[in-house]
Amino acid sequence: MTNKKLSIKSFVDLTNPAILELLSANGHTFVQQIGLDVIRGVVLDILSGRNLRDSTETLTRRRIAILNLAMLDLFLKGSTLSEDFTAQLPIIAAEILSRKRLPKTEKWIAQWMLGLTDKAFQNVLRDDPRALASYRDQYIRTCIESITTYAQAHGELSGYLSIGTDVKAHINWLGMTYLLNAIGAQALSIRGSEKSTYGKLFERLVLGSLLHILGFKYILPPPQEFDRVFWLSSRGEKRESDATLLYRLGKGVRFDIGFIGRGNPEISLDKVSRFERELTLGRATYYMATIILVDRIGANSRIERLAKDFGGIIIQMSAGYWPKQVAKVLNQTLGFQHELLDMSESQIEAYLQKAISEAPLESFISSEIASAS
Repeated sequence: MTNKKLSIKSFVDLTNPAILELLSANGHTFVQQIGLDVIRGVVLDILSGRNLRDSTETLTRRRIAILNLAMLDLFLKGSTLSEDFTAQLPIIAAEILSRKRLPKTEKWIAQWMLGLTDKAFQNVLRDDPRALASYRDQYIRTCIESITTYAQAHGELSGYLSIGTDVKAHINWLGMTYLLNAIGAQALSIRGSEKSTYGKLFERLVLGSLLHILGFKYILPPPQEFDRVFWLSSRGEKRESDATLLYRLGKGVRFDIGFIGRGNPEISLDKVSRFERELTLGRATYYMATIILVDRIGANSRIERLAKDFGGIIIQMSAGYWPKQVAKVLNQTLGFQHELLDMSESQIEAYLQKAISEAPLESFISSEIASAS
């Protein structure tokens, strides 16, 4: 093994650029990576009552697996550069984190080297770089004490790992402990990041596809058309609604969507209670109904009854072919008519499959990128 002077200033320098792209992937790059046809399939699954997390779990596992292998590669490359790499790892990480204006990828990798996620960095260190030295020293002591106890009971770990002919590194308990801690923190970060990425992306895609399938025209705000049109993510005076639908003069609907499980009904109620019941566009005032789409609600929950007190209706996306239920609510609220209203469940699946193939997902994705920029 070579024993060069340790001069590592960045963990990013030890990471494959393709891996860095995977690490920082957003909704747009996610679509590029897996393709629009797969995205349509996931949207169809959700419209049919399947869980978003089930549909995206395979994609998440794949990303985590690749990044775990990349983390091992980083450790081996660093150890090949210097025998001191493992011992100096927490010190290097703390030094990087003490710098200002770090790119997200550099910050995340350095945090993982100390067993931290972004959330843990905020909560444990309170975003205070001055607390880093104390945490770093405590982290080193905790790892060494744990290793000493384990090695006394089970023996020392030794051997070599290599990649090809150029990367070869000695392994021991300290290196493996730091590596596994980093991989654990990385997996937590990726799951948290993907939950947000998938949620924001598919909230728009599902709402946009649903309203397109129901026959409404997608437009960009401010509206120039006012009959049977909708737009996504408009910001009112009090809070943001995920979609706004104008049915005809004076009547419309605000939509809010969240892949919220039965353990969080209070979030759904909070969404309902903050919507304004009127929307003014020019000289016209629209009286707005409210529809909240959530994953599911507990069997004994009072949330649906409480929502009605605020003038809102909650619909569970876990119900099979729940878009028909949305059509029924629009029928009762606005007098809306649609062929879904008279369809049997045996007919709905084929109808949704054809309809989703014609939904302009590219437009929903493009507007999501524009609103985020």
